Amino acid sequence: MGSIHVNHLGKAYKQYATRWSRLAEWVLPFLGQRHRLKWVLNDINFNIAAGEAVGIIGVNGAGKSTLLKLITGTTQASTGGVQTAGRVAALLELGMGFHPDVTGRENVIMAGQLMGLSTEDIQVLMPQIEAFAEIGEYIDSPVRVYSSGMQMRLAFSVATCVRPDILIVDEALAVGDVFFQQKCFQRITQFTKAGTTLLFVSHSTGTVLNICTRCLFIRDGNLAFDGEPKAAIDLYQAELLGRSDQSEKPHQVKISVDDEASHKEEQIAQSKLDMLNAPALEGKTGSIKTESADCIGVNFVQHDGSPYYSLVADELANLTIDFRIKKALDDPHVGFKIRNRFGVVLFETNTYCMRTALGPVEEGSKLSVQFSFPLSLFPDEYTITIGLANGGYGEGAFKEIITHLHEVSAFVVLPNPEAIMWAGIVNLQPQVSFEKYSTSLLRSQ
Repeated sequence: MGSIHVNHLGKAYKQYATRWSRLAEWVLPFLGQRHRLKWVLNDINFNIAAGEAVGIIGVNGAGKSTLLKLITGTTQASTGGVQTAGRVAALLELGMGFHPDVTGRENVIMAGQLMGLSTEDIQVLMPQIEAFAEIGEYIDSPVRVYSSGMQMRLAFSVATCVRPDILIVDEALAVGDVFFQQKCFQRITQFTKAGTTLLFVSHSTGTVLNICTRCLFIRDGNLAFDGEPKAAIDLYQAELLGRSDQSEKPHQVKISVDDEASHKEEQIAQSKLDMLNAPALEGKTGSIKTESADCIGVNFVQHDGSPYYSLVADELANLTIDFRIKKALDDPHVGFKIRNRFGVVLFETNTYCMRTALGPVEEGSKLSVQFSFPLSLFPDEYTITIGLANGGYGEGAFKEIITHLHEVSAFVVLPNPEAIMWAGIVNLQPQVSFEKYSTSLLRSQ
C-alpha cells in the first residue's frame, strides 16, 4: 500500500558569483571550487503510513515544492533518500508534462502511458476523464489555448482516473473555480477513505484542516513541526505575523513544541514582566500615534494567557489589547475593529460604547483590556484595527484620541467541522423548529 519514508533528506543547489565562475569550474577544475551551496532542505525525516492524509504548509520559499519533487523523483536529493510503496499520482506544477502543441486528448493518452496504463485502458477510461474534466470540445484543441483552470481540470482528471496508492497535490487546485475544487476534494476524500495516502501542499489552511489528519510545517528548509493540523496552522500563522511585523524587534516564534510545553508557565510569566519594555506596534497608512501611550500587544489568548494565531469558527475568542501608558489618563477607553480582506468593516465597538468604565490609569502603568466574543465569522483572513481614547461622551465620541492603529494585527478563522454548514459573512446561528399536520385531521376539524 501507499507508504512514504523520508530519511535525512536534503537538497542543495550550486550558486555561482558570476556565469564565468560556472564556466571556470567546468573547464578548469584544477582551480578549485567556485560555487557555494544553497541548502533549500535540511535533514528532513518523517514516515507516512498507508491511508494517512498529511498536509504540508509553510511560507513561500520554505521548501515545500522541492520536498514534493524529491518524493516523486523529479529532482534528485543531495543527501538522504525517499522510499515509497505503491503507485504514485502527482499534481505538481500546473500542466507539467502536457505538450502545448497537441490536443488535450493526445496529452491524456501520453500522460496515461507515463502512469503505466495501456492504450486500451486509457480508451476505456477516456469517457470518464472527459466527463470529470468538463472542458467539452476543448478536449480536441491544442493545450496552448487552454486557460490555467482548464489545464488543472484535465490534469487532475487524468491523475485520478484510477485510484492511486499515493496522491500528491501541490497547490494546483488553487486555480480552479470553487465548484470544481469541491468536486476534486470530494474525489480526494473518497480516495483517502478507500486507503489512498494523501500528501497535500496548500496555503489554504482551512482546506488543510478539513481534509488532513496530520500536518508538516516547513520553516526555512527544516521540518519545524509534525503533528496535529491545528497546531501546525497556529505556528504557520505566527510565522506570517512575525514576517509582517513592522517593529524594530519583530517577535520570534518558538517552534519546538515539546520545549515550549516544558517551559510554558515560565515563558508566560516572563512575557508579562517584559511587556512594559516591548516595542510599540505600528499600524498601516492613516494610523494615529501620540506620546501619551504605546500599543504593545494585540493577541488572541488562551485561558492561561498564551497567544494563538489561528481560530476556529463559532468558538469563543479572547482578544487582549495591551498599552504602555506614558501619560496619566482620567477616563481611558479601548476599542477594536474587524475587517475582511476587502476592507469591509464587519464589527467595531469600544469600552465606552459597551458602557464599561475602566477608571483612571497612572503614568508608567500597563493597561490590558480583554474582549470575549463568539467568533461567528466565515472561515477566511481578517485584520484588527485598535484604538485608545480618553474622555468619552455623547453617542460614542471622545475628547482625546490617543492611539488609532489600522490593521495592526491579522488572524485566520478556520472551519468548525462540528458547526452547521452555512455561507455568507456572519453565522446567525439560527434555530429550527417545525410542525406536521395530518390532512385527515384538518378535515375532521
